[in-house]
Amino acid sequence: MLPGQDQQAGSGVFATTHWSVVLQAGVEPSTQASAALEELCRTYWFPLYVYVRRQGHAPQDAEDLTQEFFARLLRLHSLRDVSPEKGKFRTFLLASLNHFLADHWDKTRAAKRGGGQRAFSLDDEDAEQRYAAELAVNLAPEKLFDRRWALTVLNNAFTRVQREFVDAGKAAQFDELKLFLSSEATPGAYETPARRLAMTPQAVGMAVLRLRQRYADLVRREVANTVAGPADVETEMNYLFEVAGQ
Repeated sequence: MLPGQDQQAGSGVFATTHWSVVLQAGVEPSTQASAALEELCRTYWFPLYVYVRRQGHAPQDAEDLTQEFFARLLRLHSLRDVSPEKGKFRTFLLASLNHFLADHWDKTRAAKRGGGQRAFSLDDEDAEQRYAAELAVNLAPEKLFDRRWALTVLNNAFTRVQREFVDAGKAAQFDELKLFLSSEATPGAYETPARRLAMTPQAVGMAVLRLRQRYADLVRREVANTVAGPADVETEMNYLFEVAGQ
């Protein structure tokens, strides 16, 4: 087992997930809930930026709107509006953004960039470069938001498993095996990485199997952080892979 690995522990995995902590804040506001919500927003801000851009807003306006939305959302009192019925973070996030955008048209902003306060730093140039890659995807804004959410989940899991290999001194092994995360091995495909890694093809096959299992576990845990409880995980996992392939 690589350093940093952990095992699923049934429904106990949800005891400290970010979204379940935020949902609890609807009953008992806490600084822990605010920190959990901020962490979720930091992770999933780009799908919202994509959604705002696809609504027709220019890059600078989209950045301003996204920042102002987060500045309002991250205020502690906003957590009172979170109810257990809003079981998925992505559902809550998009509904909250749509409400914010509708309200935005009825009000004149006193100042740009969240009333003069940035919720947290966004890489503006990187955001627009990343958005350019979405222009070829012909999807409605809501579907594009869900697709970008799914790809963010998968990328986060990929980054985590890569970090585990690097920390274990197995960066070269990860570089050789990562291609097999997204494609099945054809006959003889393990021969070249086996030669480069001084392993047998059979050993490479076993390493690929363990890598896939760990990656799947991390994807599941990433999804678990965005739902209210264990019952929602399988449904959200199925939807994730459905929209990621669009």
